[in-house]
Amino acid sequence: MKLSLACSAVFVLAVLGAVAAQSRPADSARVPVIVELFTSEGCSDCPPADAVLAKLPNAVPGVDVIALEEHVDYWDRQGWKDPFSSASFTQRQVDYTHALRVDSPYTPQMIVNGREEFVGSSYGTATNTIAKAARDSARQIRMSVAVDRASGTVAPVHVTAQVPDGLMLKSADVYVAVTETGLSSRVTAGENRGKELHHSAVVRALTRIGVLDATRSWSGAGEITIDRQWNPRTTRIVAFVQDRGAGAIRGAATAALN
Repeated sequence: MKLSLACSAVFVLAVLGAVAAQSRPADSARVPVIVELFTSEGCSDCPPADAVLAKLPNAVPGVDVIALEEHVDYWDRQGWKDPFSSASFTQRQVDYTHALRVDSPYTPQMIVNGREEFVGSSYGTATNTIAKAARDSARQIRMSVAVDRASGTVAPVHVTAQVPDGLMLKSADVYVAVTETGLSSRVTAGENRGKELHHSAVVRALTRIGVLDATRSWSGAGEITIDRQWNPRTTRIVAFVQDRGAGAIRGAATAALN
């Protein structure tokens, strides 16, 4: 089954059935917390937030901060077209605007586990919010994602989700994202004209691959078609479960592509 794309990167994940035994959590010793940053290369307030996001993966003891840098496209009409922007990320931010009762989308906006939002350039607010989210670890869905060795431009992927006793779900979606770190741009127009911008965990693709509702577990397997533009050494696969309608993120795991 071919699924829709969030951006131009080629991404196909088909739910095929049982997951191979080698699936494993990315870091079982630390609590996973998803941190999303909605940003744009056309926004002069965004580079400091991009820098904050880059510092977060090891900023909070005991927490596996999983960053997702999502570039919106509504700044593309202000003089500089962000090469990493996508209308799908703008729509995701709009969905959060309704769910979190924010007046309107803005950049840079950071959202932790789909529950709390704030201006993304505040390092202190980010670390405090992440630590707060990690304290709810007993109610998190246990997830794993594993990537088999790539054969050419194809990498098999396996995802599992296990709902703990006592956690009731009405309807939640299973997502897989592809992120790449170490990207940069020399901006020649717009508010950041003349600057070289650096990015971490840029979302190359984000796809909903399944639904987790009354069942206590979910598993799926498929393949990622690797875009030749990606650097396999800095590309990661992220799986997470989120309540329907841009709700709370209930669990996550990550694994290196290479």
